[in-house]
Amino acid sequence: MKKIFMLAILLVSLGGYAQKKYNGKVVDTYNNPLQNATIQLQSNLKNTVVTDKDGKFSITTLQDKPIAIIRYVGYVTRTQELFTKENNITLTLNEERLKEVVVSGSREVQQRSDVPASISVITTKQIEEAKAIGIDQLVNNVPGVLMSTSRAASNEQHFMSVRSPISTKSLFLYLEDGLPIRPTAVFNHNTLLEMNDISYDRMEVIKGPASSIYGSESIGGSFNFITKQPTRDLSGGVTYQVNDLGLSKYSLELSQYASEKVGFYIGAQYVQRKDGPVEHSNYEKFALTFKNVNHLSQTLNWTNVFDIIEYRSDMSGSISEEDYSAGNYESDQTFTEREAVAFRVRSTLDKHWNSNNKTTLNLVFRRNVMDQIPSYRVSQFRENGRLTGAAKGEINSNSYNSYVSLIQHKINFNFASSSLIIGASVDYSPQSYNAENISVTVDTNTGKNVSYITNSGDYILNYNADILNYANYFQFEINPTENVKLTASVRYDGFDYNYNNLIDGLAGPKDSKNNYNNISPKLGINYNLNKSIGLYANYSNGFTPPQTSTLYRNSFVGVGGDVFNLKPSNYDNFELGTYFKIGNKLQTDAAIYLLDGKNTLVTLRDDEDNFFNANAGKTRSYGVEYGVTYNPTKEITITHNGSYAKHRYVSFFDGGVDYSDTDRETAPKLLGTSKIAYKPSLVKGLMLSLTHEMVGKYNTSFENQVKNSDDTFGTATYKGHNIFNALVSYNIKNCEIWVNALNIFDDLYAARASYNKYRGANSYTIGNPRAFHLGIKYNF
Repeated sequence: MKKIFMLAILLVSLGGYAQKKYNGKVVDTYNNPLQNATIQLQSNLKNTVVTDKDGKFSITTLQDKPIAIIRYVGYVTRTQELFTKENNITLTLNEERLKEVVVSGSREVQQRSDVPASISVITTKQIEEAKAIGIDQLVNNVPGVLMSTSRAASNEQHFMSVRSPISTKSLFLYLEDGLPIRPTAVFNHNTLLEMNDISYDRMEVIKGPASSIYGSESIGGSFNFITKQPTRDLSGGVTYQVNDLGLSKYSLELSQYASEKVGFYIGAQYVQRKDGPVEHSNYEKFALTFKNVNHLSQTLNWTNVFDIIEYRSDMSGSISEEDYSAGNYESDQTFTEREAVAFRVRSTLDKHWNSNNKTTLNLVFRRNVMDQIPSYRVSQFRENGRLTGAAKGEINSNSYNSYVSLIQHKINFNFASSSLIIGASVDYSPQSYNAENISVTVDTNTGKNVSYITNSGDYILNYNADILNYANYFQFEINPTENVKLTASVRYDGFDYNYNNLIDGLAGPKDSKNNYNNISPKLGINYNLNKSIGLYANYSNGFTPPQTSTLYRNSFVGVGGDVFNLKPSNYDNFELGTYFKIGNKLQTDAAIYLLDGKNTLVTLRDDEDNFFNANAGKTRSYGVEYGVTYNPTKEITITHNGSYAKHRYVSFFDGGVDYSDTDRETAPKLLGTSKIAYKPSLVKGLMLSLTHEMVGKYNTSFENQVKNSDDTFGTATYKGHNIFNALVSYNIKNCEIWVNALNIFDDLYAARASYNKYRGANSYTIGNPRAFHLGIKYNF
């Protein structure tokens, strides 16, 4: 009996010794723990455990290095070998669910249904399938967004309209991984020139003010470009693109985890255009992005991103009404150009203290130099309406260093699914700017500006300006009931400009210190009837302080005078929206809004054809935006995104003329993009699509600004346009090939038209003629 007892003890001991425990943690790509994820052993499906609130799990088995199946609702199922050491498992979102998850609402991952704002997601799959030539072909699929560019005369330079007229105003904020690409008050509209579009995994667009989280300039819309994450196994691709507008593009991507805890991504591209349809419209661009992700522990991530951009382009400018009507794409500019070198580095630490507390620290350094001879600053001289052969212009240079620190902490409370986000940031950006006059020679026969001489020492401006932006913010969310979420947030921003004129008494206003501040609140509510239908409403405030270049250039008091008193623009937004889907067939997103502006900044021309900026009193924009996606079959997808809006001057005077209660210029009422895509099941990898882009008629001048030949007054207009583009793409094994046909009916249209009161006619930024764009990519 004793022997049997001892044998039983021995067997139990051996059995206990053979059992092995495997511990680990399941997180998403942002290192957020995933509670209730399922871990199931492939050899014994009954051996299953779930993760706790910290994403942690422990599972035992007799096996060595068992294969586990990891599942979580809304995420891609993963199979992974387990080790006796800690197993860090990262799950990625299922592409079909990506539109339901966003980070732009609060810099934290959350459900789209929890954000009381009009927000759209452009997913990885949509980017890959679009084969877009530029970012505009992606974001124009968002209701109410118009990014307008000319591939014939432009070179990644663009105009933008989101709840506002078509312009280059600082009403839009461009972010990379939730952080502004450019500092406040340093002309952020050039931002897209300094981006590497191949490095973006997805894009999120918030329409309306987002100042309560992101600060100034996020008025009409905020565009958050989220960079690609390293892949566990080696992946990447080589791409070549070419078109008959003179453009060629080469790109390379590589991605891999070098170990379980260290991953890398690198994406580089070189773009050039030569001999396009518009003479003197060449450009070259090199862009490199390097990303490094380090999982220092189960609760600590360290991410580093480096961007280097070198850019040079001719600036062909706009063309006259006569040339536009004749279909003449030639520009008057022969020497105007822009050069930019941009460098950015970001280092981010994400620390999960426990399941309820997370801290994120971002440190950013930016370095930027931009030199240009701008086409929009060249003014030709006339006598009795005829060219004299002379003109004036300028050559200028702007550079800055920028040092940014942003810290954010999120607390999850154990009642009513509530949470609090608190954050603070400091952005110190010293910059220098100088501009000198140039004398231009004009060919009176052709009207072309053929050469120039720099008037060395004849300064328009030469200054240093230190910009300090400091801010703190908080956002509180709570679910008083299961279907209702309330959101309240507020942000305080302070701005200190320290302007030092380096040529006192020669040009420019006297030294000045300018201070601005703003409090931006937001209140919102989401009511989700079920998983398929939701409503939201919000009030939000947005603002933008004067840009330094316009503030110190807009001095009408003469040399050494006080700085012209431009005021910050301030906006109040009221919005009501809904989103719903019916199975996998139909998905709709719609919103109505009212955006009231105070001290809106507008660009005007004086009697000598010089541009200047002024506050426009009060403005009002209101309208409806809607997007519909319909899948009648698995092979066909039909989308339509559109908007109807009105943009009005409520109170505004120019040159003693009252333009109150009139429509604003360059403000189309109708915008729309429709697309039908067909993926035949009989030919796997083939996709055909046809896209229609519509811009409605709009005024190019103030109402009744134009004096007619019979001494009556009228309004200059642009009739709008309808453009059709087509795409054929085919994927076979590791290869992709595609052809984009642009403007397939070869219609004459303008990317933007505006009235030149000095010439008494419209000026046009020409759209592209019919063109074909070929792309080839090899994936490995």
